[in-house]
Amino acid sequence: MQASIELDDRPALHYLLRIGDTCLIHAQRLAEWCGHAPILEEDIALSNMALDLLGQARAVLAHAGAVEGGGHDEDQLAFLRDERDYRNPSLVELPGGPRDGDFAHTMLRCAMVATLLKLLWERLADSGDAELAAIAGKAVKEARYHEQHAGDWVVRLGLGTEESRRRSVAALAALWPYVEELFDDDAIDAAAEAQGLGPRWSSLREAWMSRMQSLLDEAGLAMPQSTAFRSTGKRGVHTEHMGRMLAEMQHLQRAFPGGVW
Repeated sequence: MQASIELDDRPALHYLLRIGDTCLIHAQRLAEWCGHAPILEEDIALSNMALDLLGQARAVLAHAGAVEGGGHDEDQLAFLRDERDYRNPSLVELPGGPRDGDFAHTMLRCAMVATLLKLLWERLADSGDAELAAIAGKAVKEARYHEQHAGDWVVRLGLGTEESRRRSVAALAALWPYVEELFDDDAIDAAAEAQGLGPRWSSLREAWMSRMQSLLDEAGLAMPQSTAFRSTGKRGVHTEHMGRMLAEMQHLQRAFPGGVW
């Protein structure tokens, strides 16, 4: 089996990993719906959104490898890190596919993440890092579509049947405790801001909350109160679900290192 790679602790690298890993792990969760969505058109839509996110992850991780300077490409960064070296927020790693969740959960999370990424890409388009700015210029268009598509479903399900509303309320209660981690600041954010690489994620909070409030109001759903709970995926301390996901994601690359079709 292929051994894990090791990375240094430079802030710019880990800022990029937070973005790339968020796209990568969210894409993996969306891809679980391939062949299982409630209607054929949505099966295609979810698969296409997963591919968009995978493309964003690939671009950012490839750039992270160049910043690191250790010769690691996007495939090695995606598949050959230990769990503790992934920097995605816990929200995107939570289960919610057809085997262990439901469609309302998936679409609400998709709306939450797409709104975050859209706001982040908009800011990163002005990054002092020309490569990251170029990635953001393309990615923001995809994120806008993801936000609109998922938001339409959140409204449709929230105002739909008694069952779809029940599932929407349950999804909101399950996902909302993981929101505050998205906007927690640390030294990585501070360094990225100081270097002109990108914004502190906390600076996105007000706009994100405003957009989510508007969406939930339209869907007839009440925004939950914040709690003291803080998840810690961005710091590499993940939920129990992350290890199981990575075991599936990484198996082929680790079993057949450098394999090609």
